Amino acid sequence: MPFSKKSLALAAVAPLSLVLSGCMGGGEIPSASTPITQNEAQQGAELHPQLLAEFGGAMSGRQATYVQSVGQKIAVQSGLASSPNAFTVSLLNSSVNNAFAIPGGYVYTTRQLVALMDNEAELAAVLGHEVGHVAARHSQRRQQKAQQNSLLGAAGAILSGILLGDSGIGQQISQTLLQGSQLLTLKFSRSQELQADELGIKYLDTAGYDPRAMGTVLYSLAAQNALEAQLQGRQNATVPEWASTHPDPASRVQSALTKAEPLGTGVTNRDGFLAGIDGLLYGDDPQQGVIEGNQFIHPQMRLSFSAPSGFYMINGTRAVSINGQSGQAQLTLATYNGNLETYVRQQFAALGGDQQRLEPSSLQRTTVNGLPAAYGTARVSNGSSQVDVVVFAYEFSNNTAYHFVAITPAGGSNVFSSMFNSMRRITATEAAAVIPREIDIYTVRSGDTVASISSRMAYSSGQEARFRVLNSLGANDTVRVGEKVKVVIRSR
Repeated sequence: MPFSKKSLALAAVAPLSLVLSGCMGGGEIPSASTPITQNEAQQGAELHPQLLAEFGGAMSGRQATYVQSVGQKIAVQSGLASSPNAFTVSLLNSSVNNAFAIPGGYVYTTRQLVALMDNEAELAAVLGHEVGHVAARHSQRRQQKAQQNSLLGAAGAILSGILLGDSGIGQQISQTLLQGSQLLTLKFSRSQELQADELGIKYLDTAGYDPRAMGTVLYSLAAQNALEAQLQGRQNATVPEWASTHPDPASRVQSALTKAEPLGTGVTNRDGFLAGIDGLLYGDDPQQGVIEGNQFIHPQMRLSFSAPSGFYMINGTRAVSINGQSGQAQLTLATYNGNLETYVRQQFAALGGDQQRLEPSSLQRTTVNGLPAAYGTARVSNGSSQVDVVVFAYEFSNNTAYHFVAITPAGGSNVFSSMFNSMRRITATEAAAVIPREIDIYTVRSGDTVASISSRMAYSSGQEARFRVLNSLGANDTVRVGEKVKVVIRSR
């Protein structure tokens, strides 16, 4: 895609979140990196399987092989190792836009983020940025400041800043709700983010890629974030502050483009990239459940529910979170011994942890769409404010139960009543009707327009807006005969 399509209204770029963990102008750029140490290699080897489990596992096949080859090519530019094979590059089976790297030569990107990119140079830019964090030892510097260092423990509390403050019970509940949400992201300082950007640009240049790709991929990510806000009905293009790791992206985009300008141009390899990702799974994996509008449906667990109006969902490998300004919730499961009351009390106890004994004020039994259910509420004091914590559980079999944990301001838990009452068991026919989406590379033909191609997008709403963002097309951009574009279709 021509560069001009991504250089529009930089000052108006929407805030970026949930993706690159990054760095640039706050520190001196190292001329060479210290090679991977034995301790770092051991640390990475221990964390690697945990990260794969958290983000849906590593994908295999030709798309994963392609991403691995690009990742190893750019990672070796860092000086962390002299051989590309020293780096383990994983394409993660996750529908969340994310990428990260950890000490020891482990580099990761989700398939969803890869699908958003326009060319190989952008893929190299994202992975190079993440490797830049490792090369600059940013996580070690954070550890020296007594901050948590691992990906699985580094997320800010999802709810504590909004509803629960920084009390022990607030931290405990919010960290519990984070499990499986895939919102776990290393959070670096702005100077570290900018430095990782600059290191990534350096790696792009030395590898022969177009260094402007760092700026263009950041722009695409911001556009995607704005689109998701629009589709989810949020009033602005920012995710809640608890999930934001990238303040002021407009200046970050412009800074990246400015840094790249004196380096000239290089290879983008758009055609090779599109061939490499053709057929890539897009959006939710049915094995992890899918979100369709305000409905969540899991064909393997045979369940479905609907989020309340004004809330949006984020699907993870082990849980699905429901988020809004008036509360947050999460659906997950735990070990079930056949007694729903005991199950609900156990979830409250787990939420309280060692910080506070948390018990419901009362427990009630009910039936929801034929499912035995039980629920309880606990009011938690947090300084001058109070919140309500609700656990609502459903029995699907003698040894299987699922439950919502919801947190709202005191007296506001009824905002989730419709969701609690929407839980139901789906039929085998409904389960079989859930077909995954994938990326299809389409060559524009004579007579094609943005509108006509967009009609092929496998969505019931926002087809053209989704198509434009996916292909970095501005509001007035058109398609040209012979040009290759990405379309999201149902798997063939």
